[in-house]
Amino acid sequence: MAGVLAMILAGGEGTRLQPLTVTRSKPSVPFGGSYRLIDFVLNNFVNSDFLRIYVLTQFKSQSLYLHMKKGWNLTGITGRFIDPIPAQMRMGKRWYDGTADAIYQNMGFVELTAPEHVCIFGSDHIYKMDIRQMVDFHKEKKAALTVAAIRVPIAQAHLFGIIEVNDAGQMIGFEEKPKHPKSLPHDPDHALASMGNYVFETQTLYSELTLDAENEASSHDFGRDIIPDLYPRAAVYVYDYSNNKVEGEKTAVYWRDVGNIDSYWQAHMDLVADNPPFSLYNRKWPLHTYYPPLPPATFINTAEHQACISHSLISAGCYIQGSSIERSVMGFRCNLACGSRIEESVLLGDVKIGEGCRIRRTIIDKHVEIAPSVVIGENPAHDRERFTVSDQGIVVVPKGARVGF
Repeated sequence: MAGVLAMILAGGEGTRLQPLTVTRSKPSVPFGGSYRLIDFVLNNFVNSDFLRIYVLTQFKSQSLYLHMKKGWNLTGITGRFIDPIPAQMRMGKRWYDGTADAIYQNMGFVELTAPEHVCIFGSDHIYKMDIRQMVDFHKEKKAALTVAAIRVPIAQAHLFGIIEVNDAGQMIGFEEKPKHPKSLPHDPDHALASMGNYVFETQTLYSELTLDAENEASSHDFGRDIIPDLYPRAAVYVYDYSNNKVEGEKTAVYWRDVGNIDSYWQAHMDLVADNPPFSLYNRKWPLHTYYPPLPPATFINTAEHQACISHSLISAGCYIQGSSIERSVMGFRCNLACGSRIEESVLLGDVKIGEGCRIRRTIIDKHVEIAPSVVIGENPAHDRERFTVSDQGIVVVPKGARVGF
C-alpha cells in the first residue's frame, strides 16, 4: 500500500457539539473514557497498514496537536509518518473555505509523496473499517473516485449527502443534505448516505481541485461541489460499508456520526448497552490512544454506602467512594465522594463530585467541580437556567464549571 496517502480532515469547528467545542476542535473531543474522536479514524488507517498520514487541522487545534504528539508520533521509520498539518495560509490570508479547499491548499504535500491514490477521510465518526478493502474495490473498478456509503433511516437522511447507485456500484445521483431525500428503490425506510470518506485517483483529485479553485461560484466542498460535478462525467463508484469485514468483530458494521450532543451521548450509551454494538475489546483490531501514567481505578465502600458499579466504563485514575454508577462512562481521574448516584452520564475526566449528588443523563466536561447534594438531570426547567440542554434533554456542564458553590 505504499502508493496510498491518507489525508484526514480534522479542522472542524464543531458548533453543534458546543459547549464541548468551546475550547477544543471537534476531533479532539474526548470519547469513550480513554479516547478522542480523532483516534478512531487513525486506528482504522494504522490497523489497515496505512502509515503515510497527514492530519489537516484548523480551529482550536492545540489540544489535538498535543494528543497526537503524545500518542501518535512515528519517528525513525523511513517513509512512514502521522503528521498534523496546521492551516498555513499558503494561498492568501484566509482559512480553508471548505473541505475541497483544505485539500487543495495542501496539494504540495500530496506532490511530495507522489501517491497513486489519496484517501480523504473525516475525523469525527465512531466506527471500524478495514480501509484496504475499500482501496482494493477502488482499484478493481479503476475508479476516478470511490465514495464510502452506509444506509441511514430516511428520517435522518437530510443530514447527509444522499447517493443513487446502479447495479454495477457506480454513482448515478448525488444530492448534499436534500430537503426531500430519495429512499432506496426496494427500501422506502432507508436512504444511501455518504460517510464523507473518499478514495481518489491522484491525477483526478489534482485536476478536479484545480478546476474547483478557479470557480468563484463554488463553495469548495466535496459534497456540494466536487462529487456532483464529477460523477456524470467520470467513473465514480460507491463502496458499500456494510460489506466491510474487520477481523475479530462479531457484530454487524457500526457507524455513528457524533455531530451533535444527542448523538454523542447516544454513542456512549451504545458502549454500555447490554450487548454493545461497538466493542472496545477486539484484540485483533486494537484501539490505540495516548494513555497517561495513572494508577488503576479504585472503588471503596464506606460505613454508610457501598460502591455499586453496573454497565459502566471507568478509566484509570478514578477514585470512587461509596457511590452508585449505572450505564455511565468516566474519563481519567474522576473523583466521586460517598452517597452520590450517577446514571446514564458521561464524565470527560478530572471531575470532582461531592457527597450525596444525583446526576442523570448529563455530560460533564473536564475540570468540573460539583458541590455536595447537587441534583442535575431531574428538573429540565432548572437545568436550562444553568446549563446547555439538548433537544432530547441531555444536560451539558461546561469545562471548568463550579456547580453549587
